[in-house]
Amino acid sequence: MELKQQDNSLSREAKGSFPISLISLTVGAFAIGMTEFVIMGILPNVASDLGVSIPAAGQLITMYALGVAVGAPILTLLTHRIPQKKLLIVLMLLFIVGNGLAVIAPNYAVLMGARVLTALTHGTFFGVGAVIAAGLVRPDKKAGAVSVMMAGLTISNILGVPLGTYIGQNMGWRASFGAIALMGVIALIGIILLIPRLQQPKATGILQQVASLINPKLMVFLLICALGNAGLFAVFTYITPLLVDITGFAEHSVTWILVLFGVGVTIGNIVGGKLADWKLMPSLLGTYAIVVLALTALTFTIHNEIAAIVTIFLWGAGSFAVMPGLQVRIMGIAKDAPALASTSSHSAGNLGNAVGAFVGGWVITHMSLGSLPWVGAILVGLALLIGAGSMLADKRSAVNSMNK
Repeated sequence: MELKQQDNSLSREAKGSFPISLISLTVGAFAIGMTEFVIMGILPNVASDLGVSIPAAGQLITMYALGVAVGAPILTLLTHRIPQKKLLIVLMLLFIVGNGLAVIAPNYAVLMGARVLTALTHGTFFGVGAVIAAGLVRPDKKAGAVSVMMAGLTISNILGVPLGTYIGQNMGWRASFGAIALMGVIALIGIILLIPRLQQPKATGILQQVASLINPKLMVFLLICALGNAGLFAVFTYITPLLVDITGFAEHSVTWILVLFGVGVTIGNIVGGKLADWKLMPSLLGTYAIVVLALTALTFTIHNEIAAIVTIFLWGAGSFAVMPGLQVRIMGIAKDAPALASTSSHSAGNLGNAVGAFVGGWVITHMSLGSLPWVGAILVGLALLIGAGSMLADKRSAVNSMNK
């Protein structure tokens, strides 16, 4: 009887395009986006208060990325038998504890541990959250539902990170993490009240999940994800010197340009979800093509203030428009381990972020700052070529199957 009620609950939720329960996932994503990026704005405050150098404080960012990339898939494997709603609750509790520890951290080592703890919840939350979001709607609305959840991450860059930075600079960096912990509490309440008790899919063993993950087709899409993010971060990591040293903007103007970038990211995320629900692979490849063109154009438009702003807006929109579709495609390939696959896409993305930042630094040192956009275009172009090759291989396979 209880299982039947759970199924009926899910059925009622799935009838609507975007049920209200998705909002709790969006709020959770917003909080996670804040904790990932706000550290960049308060890094000098943290370094000064804890008595460490800026480079040492910067390792708080590096270790967070590694925590997502390496730790999240491991945590997902270890928790795969926990019912999805219960797992989301546990993850958000850990998130609150991690940020709470950051508030009271007496030294650098404790703060580093708090950052790693919250990083573990990051990838697993998005992995499990994407599976739940896709399960709350009709099959033809999956990418759109994932984009609604991911919107929390993009909106955090427009509202949450500037707000968290302002709080940290005026009330102390610990207050920033206190505000993030409070957002985590709000998300936790929403998850408890709004997410229905879903029928738990049949648990698969760890070896079977790992076997699903090493599927060559899945590896291809994880590589596409990593290359796309590498192209994004090769340029975005150094967007301030690009805009100040080449375009000629005053440093204080960069904040508002980044807000505009965030608006483009948010719009692109929502539109990309709708396009992926319409035509998944064509929309992915078309969007990657737009990003390649935008980055190539930025090589030239970076020298003009208005043209640079327009190009950056389009680049941001395109860069995040691919993400809902990628998530759905990756979950679809790894049917026996969708949560692990979805989490692994965030791991691949974070590895791409790190590689992109490294490549961008190398380009600045050995080539020039102005070379960054076209190098970024090459990296995204590789993702586009691999994606096109994958789609052609699928078509050939389908034709061969029909001819047999």
